[in-house]
Amino acid sequence: MYICLCNAVTDHDIRREAADGVHSFAELQARTGCSDCCGCCEQEARATLDKAVSQVLCQLPLAAA
Repeated sequence: MYICLCNAVTDHDIRREAADGVHSFAELQARTGCSDCCGCCEQEARATLDKAVSQVLCQLPLAAA
């Protein structure tokens, strides 16, 4: 699904960026251009990134003690 119509950024793009180590919205904007034009998508983009980052962090192995 398209999140940012101005720059053709999809939810898949955002999840891929999170998997590649993007954890902040500013970094997502720098790498994709998401929400750089009109800003209408910012709320949905932030929510999508937050969810994607949470999923990535849940998949990390726990450190052995």
